[in-house]
Amino acid sequence: MKVIKRDGSEEDLIYEKIVVSVLKTGAPVSVSRKIAIIVIGKLYEEDRKEVTTKELTSMILSLLKKENEEWFRNWIVYDRVAKRRETEKEL
Repeated sequence: MKVIKRDGSEEDLIYEKIVVSVLKTGAPVSVSRKIAIIVIGKLYEEDRKEVTTKELTSMILSLLKKENEEWFRNWIVYDRVAKRRETEKEL
């Protein structure tokens, strides 16, 4: 499965990249792995060949918010400060 990035480039969907992204929010390894498994499972269940980074981020953030509001906010703040992106407006 391919991830279509914001600049139009493609890369393979990699489980570990999702886990690391969630870990950066302060979530523990167990939660990070669970979220990655759920997201990838849903995509394969839908028989998707590709997913955009916006779709992927939305799926991850939805699950992250259910787990812990602080981790969700940490992701939003990181995107705003480091990436100059208002991710919360894309949800």
